[in-house]
Amino acid sequence: MNKYRKVIKPREIVVKDEEEIRVTSAGSVSAYISRAAKLFNELDKTFLTITASGNALTKAVTTAEVIKRRFKGLHQITKLVNQDIEDEYEPLEEGLDNVTETRSMACIEIKLSKEALDNSDKGYQEPIDEALVTEVDPEELAAPRGRGGGRGKGRGKGKGKGTGKGEAKGKGKGKGKSK
Repeated sequence: MNKYRKVIKPREIVVKDEEEIRVTSAGSVSAYISRAAKLFNELDKTFLTITASGNALTKAVTTAEVIKRRFKGLHQITKLVNQDIEDEYEPLEEGLDNVTETRSMACIEIKLSKEALDNSDKGYQEPIDEALVTEVDPEELAAPRGRGGGRGKGRGKGKGKGTGKGEAKGKGKGKGKSK
């Protein structure tokens, strides 16, 4: 492939719904949860949709599970889809043809709703037991969680003044017994 270069296609601009949370592999789960809290509490939305693709699938599932344990009575419908992505490569030398490569990427869409959803859907999950749900105040969700405060990792209790390979206290290579 060193004789080809990838053709950069213009990205399609897709309008995101207000109820949609797009999960990326770089984003933090706590940020997605606070967004969900804002949607359910402040904006009085009855449902939200979590979407993700590729490496972010596990983070989307984690986010949905945490949200279900923060808000009572959330119905869930999960859809798993494969999306085909076509990459086009143009030759750097003359005489070669354009090459197209199709790869398949997994995408997930999780809909969480306070109202009942279609329970005949194969991806439907009923709300979890209310004993497992610990509702958190909106102020508590927005409050920053403490970082640090502990004693830290420290610098360790090495074997002496040695800085790397070489002389160190304790047992090591010696000249034998000294008397």
